Formats: sequence, C-alpha cells, structure tokens
Amino acid sequence: MSAGLNRQAIAADVESDEGFRARLRDITQRLAHTAARYDESGEFPHDNFRLLHEHHLLGLTVAQSLGGGGADLKRAQQVISAVARGEPSTALILVMQYLQHARLQTTPNWPEHLRRRVGLDAVNNGALLNALRVEPDLGSPSRGGLPATTARRTAEGWRLSGQKIYSTGSHGLTWFNVWARSDDEDPLVGVWLVRKDSPGVTIVEDWDHLGMRATCSHEVVFDDVLVPLDQAVNVSPARLVQPELDAAGLLWMSVLLSSVYDGIAQSARDWLVEFLETRTPSNLGASLSTLPRFQEAVGHIDTLLFANRTLLDAATHGLTPAHHAAQIKYLVTANAIRAVELAIEATGNPGLSRNNPLQRHYRNVVCGRVHMPQNDVVLQGVGKAVFARRKPQV
Repeated sequence: MSAGLNRQAIAADVESDEGFRARLRDITQRLAHTAARYDESGEFPHDNFRLLHEHHLLGLTVAQSLGGGGADLKRAQQVISAVARGEPSTALILVMQYLQHARLQTTPNWPEHLRRRVGLDAVNNGALLNALRVEPDLGSPSRGGLPATTARRTAEGWRLSGQKIYSTGSHGLTWFNVWARSDDEDPLVGVWLVRKDSPGVTIVEDWDHLGMRATCSHEVVFDDVLVPLDQAVNVSPARLVQPELDAAGLLWMSVLLSSVYDGIAQSARDWLVEFLETRTPSNLGASLSTLPRFQEAVGHIDTLLFANRTLLDAATHGLTPAHHAAQIKYLVTANAIRAVELAIEATGNPGLSRNNPLQRHYRNVVCGRVHMPQNDVVLQGVGKAVFARRKPQV
C-alpha cells in the first residue's frame, strides 16, 4: 500500500488488520535500511518521521475529533514494536509523542484551544511533542524534588529560564512540555507549553551516548523565554502537585517503552538466525544452525521473547492490572537485554564486529535500564507491597 494514499484509505476502521501489519512490516524494512547511518552520525532521523507522517502515524493517539487515530494501547504498541525493529531511536521519540497526546485527552487542565492546536499540529504537520523534565542538579524528578527551571510573571507573560537534560528528540520537536515552577511565594509547579522556535531557546549538542544515539537527547537551555500566560497548561500549588502519570498512563508508558527494547531484541534474534543459517565453516560442511549448541542458544533467546510477547499481549488486551506496570517494564527490558547478550555470546567476534548490526543492537538494548522506573525502584515498590498485604487488616 502506497504511503501517499489518502487518510480515509488507511484509517484503522477501513484498513484490515492484516493490511495494517503488512504496512508496518514495510516501514520496519525501510527504517532498518538507514539505521546504521543514524547510529554512526547521531543525527535526528528527519526522513524517518517524514515517512511516519506520510503513513499518518504521528497523530495515532490524537483524538479522532481532531483527525487523529484515537488509538488504544494495543494499536500504539503494534506501531512502536514495528518501528523499533527498524530504528529504535525513532521508536523512542515516537513513544514520547504517543504518551503525551494520549495524556492530553484525559488531562482536564489544558485550555481547549491549546489542546486543539497541538493535536492538529501533529495530525496535519507531523509536529512532535515531548516533556522536558530532567535537570542537571536534580536529576530525574521521579525520585522527588522541585524543578530549578523557573517561570517569572511579567506584564507580557511568563519569562521562563532554566536547563533540561536528556531531552529526547530535541532537534525534531516542535513543542516542549517544560516542567517548571513559578516565582510565587507559594510556587505553582507543573507544565509550561513552549515552542522550540521561541527566542531564548538553545539546544546544546551534548548527547554522545553509547546507544540510542539518534534520539538527540541533548540539553535544552531556556534564557528568559517569553511564554503566554495561558500556556501554563497544567500547574498547581507545590503542595498539591499530582504525579505526572496516573495508573493507566504508567501502564501505557511501561508497555510502549518496553516494546522499544523488545523490538531491538527481535532484530538481534533475526540477525542471529540468518547468520547461523548462512555461516558454513569448511570443517563442518553444514551451516552453524545444525549444531545443537546454537539451536539451544536460539531456543533460549526465543523463549525470552515469547515471555515478552505474552506479557505485552496481556497488557494490551486489558488482562494485566495497571499496578503491575513497573514489573512489565522490568521483566521485558531484562529479557530483551539477556536475549541480545546470548546472541553476542553465541557469535563471538562476528557479533562484536562493527560490520554487523548485533553490536549496535547490544548498545541500544542496554539503554532500557535507564528509563524510569529504574530497577531498584521497581523491586523496592513490589517488596513493600508484599509486606503491606501481610499486615493484619484493622
């Protein structure tokens, strides 16, 4: 199916499930073709997002009333998995797009005209949106604390100043949801909506990581940036600040983030299988795939991926309670990392060669550990819940 077909022809209620899956397979192949180049250069994958916009996938979780897909978690997960198998940095940026727009539909505090503006920008123009929350001194806000980024009230609007690091997608974003606080004695804390092209916004290109290199997760500096007063879109007094995501939002985040790293592991498995089938040492006279030890290695890998598929399918079909979201992230990412490690162990030097993609998959998949909630937070939370359930009910 051509990417240039009109929106009605590829809308979810017209296109068959098999047609949708076939379209995703084509996207995976096209993204995989340039994945090594983006890994090498670390540049923002603009062409990838043009492709996704042509397929009307950047507005997938935007409300249908705005022309978006209004997708549920199952459909969003299908797309993320397919994109991740092709180029995972693109998939991670897309995860943030889907999470932000899905949340917009359930967050009552946003002014309706801004909700429409941002949603229509995604649908019509492919505009990308992400939250900027992490700061140099505070680190991740998931562990508590207030932002140093400050919005100062003036007669003409807010004046925003501060720094954000690990800003996924920086160069490709149109909109920033900036976590900040006001300069009031009893400060407001929450989200200020800022356009990337606002005067005073600077991107400092400091992202030079081992993996997920094309996410362009650079530092963003705000220097007295003028923000209209109504673009304090979701703020409340510090003592009343609510978590960024509710239980349903945490489930979406865990499933979609995990799907990025599971997709990487699937690509590693596919490469390994092809390598073993085509590698025929002269002293063996048959392919490596005929040897029991390699069959065992592939069986181990595929069993880990089967466990991931079972976990993700259960979550996207509504069979997993939302309070297990963090455990899904922990298990799926751990299985994905172990699967790629097993592929590296099985192949030895060829797997570590820069001429082969397996080393790239390994560098990418280990990045799954850094996303919130981190492993220690997950396991401590689960352990506390176990002990809490054992306390006698009053």
